[in-house]
Amino acid sequence: MTTTGEVHTAALTGPWWWARWRGAGLDVGLAVLSAGECAGEGIRFAREAGIPLPVGFVFGVVAGSVLVLRRRWPIAVVLVSIAVAPAQMGYLMGVVGLYTLAASELPRRIIGALAGMAMVGTLIVTFVRSHQDVADGGLKIGDWLVPVVAITASLGVTAPPLLLGLYVGARRRLMESLRERADSLERELQLLAERAEERAEWARNEERTRIAREMHDVVAHRVSLMVVHAAALQAVARKDPEKAVRNAALVGDMGRQALTELREMLGVLRSGDGLERRVQGVPLAAVGVAAAAAASRAASGGEGVGEGPCLSELEELVGQSAAAGMVVDLSVEGEVRLYGAEVEQTAYRVVQEALTNVHKHAAGAKTYVRLAHRGDEVAMQVENEPPSEPVSGSEVRFPSGGNGLLGMKERVAALGGVFVSGPTEAGGFRVSAVIPA
Repeated sequence: MTTTGEVHTAALTGPWWWARWRGAGLDVGLAVLSAGECAGEGIRFAREAGIPLPVGFVFGVVAGSVLVLRRRWPIAVVLVSIAVAPAQMGYLMGVVGLYTLAASELPRRIIGALAGMAMVGTLIVTFVRSHQDVADGGLKIGDWLVPVVAITASLGVTAPPLLLGLYVGARRRLMESLRERADSLERELQLLAERAEERAEWARNEERTRIAREMHDVVAHRVSLMVVHAAALQAVARKDPEKAVRNAALVGDMGRQALTELREMLGVLRSGDGLERRVQGVPLAAVGVAAAAAASRAASGGEGVGEGPCLSELEELVGQSAAAGMVVDLSVEGEVRLYGAEVEQTAYRVVQEALTNVHKHAAGAKTYVRLAHRGDEVAMQVENEPPSEPVSGSEVRFPSGGNGLLGMKERVAALGGVFVSGPTEAGGFRVSAVIPA
């Protein structure tokens, strides 16, 4: 089927090949008019040709009725109009057929060839008829005007419907192209919305992971020290009351600090203070980073500072472990200098978590903390010897979720660093990390 721009096979509601009932009614009406015109001209042609009038009438009706097929077979309609042109009938069929042909999606060479045939046929018929009328005296013009009349008539019959059909066809194709482009844009927008939802879900998961890691690093260390001091307090409560009092004071201080940090962190997460300001105007992938920064700000206890712990607080961290009974040796190599907030915070958290693990799994073991400042990186290593005495069933047992080493590795990898952990040949454990400066 030849389409004309109006036919959309996906939305056919009319009979047979018509897209709508309105189009079917229009074509049937045009076919009736064309049949009436051709019937009258057929009677005149039959009278001039000396054939029975009913034959001319039927021939005209049949020929004119072909116009009803203009949407399905426009080529056939134009060919029929060219074929009946010598009988001087089918003018309406020829005009409408040329318009439909030009508005269709047929190749331009076919449209041009058929239009040329129609124009030449009309030119010949008009020239012959005008010459006969001049010779019979029915048309009082000079012989030299006959070609002018023939050319003018042929152009007047073929050029306007052809140009109008080309314009309408081009406009229809443009509208279809615009509709297809709008549909394509709508599909792309839907796809972008789905991808945005996926990115938002990824950002939420990343945010939850980072917040969980921050809470683990901040709370687990102090709670572990509290448990160690509580165990020591239980052991010396009767033997050394003064030391028991000091341990009780340390437990109270650390408990208050842990509660303060946890309360501030939860307050930030609940109210969104600072987090929304960081998230606005940034990609969804940065939501997790902003959430981690907000949690770190809460953990540091700063009001509006927005920075977490730094390497300058490393001695205080080691001192807390030493106060809990751990033998810790801190050594710093290289020239001390400042790094970015994320680098210093990550390095601090690695050492903090490593010391927490020593408290949990190797109580009483001597621990070495090494920090090296290099040209373009900072390296840290926490290594503990095997515990001097095996842990008995009466010793304090710490619950472990297995997230400490994973959190350290994620922190270091996020900054492009390298993290390695594992047991040593002597039976201890070593945690090493190198972070680009």
